[in-house]
Amino acid sequence: MKKIIVVIALAFLSISSTFAQAPLSKGEKQLNAGVGLSGWGIPIYAGMDFGVFKDITVGFEGSFRYYHESWAGTDYTSKIFGFYGNGNYHFNSLLKIPSNFDVYAGLNLGFYIWSSPAHYPGSGTSGLGLDAHVGGRYFFKDNFGINLELSADPFGNLGGGKFGITYIF
Repeated sequence: MKKIIVVIALAFLSISSTFAQAPLSKGEKQLNAGVGLSGWGIPIYAGMDFGVFKDITVGFEGSFRYYHESWAGTDYTSKIFGFYGNGNYHFNSLLKIPSNFDVYAGLNLGFYIWSSPAHYPGSGTSGLGLDAHVGGRYFFKDNFGINLELSADPFGNLGGGKFGITYIF
């Protein structure tokens, strides 16, 4: 899987020489969508970020995943919906990173709705979720790029990651 991501990233790097100005300026918006990595199914996500100050964005995101598991010969199916907001600090100005890259870190706070059968013996529950994340984007067109993000919960446990596309409008 890592080799595939590296090959895709290198292919995007060689496609174009026209770059966007990252991170978002105040008043700009970007749409993010893709797939994630998790111990509970493969989530799909979509969200939007808004430039609110120099190097600071806020946004929202939603995700869905379908999780199938067998316990003692019985099959169980869970569906997990996530709705959360995020805030990010973008390091481009501070670290003098080229404008075709966007490197950021931030927090997500939201709510997860875990739908499982009443007799499910697993540990899935609905509730609040908080995590910290680091991520990056590479823009190979003025308004289009790829993104990669890794997250961890407040206890330092790796929470997963996500890979997708970004479109600025």
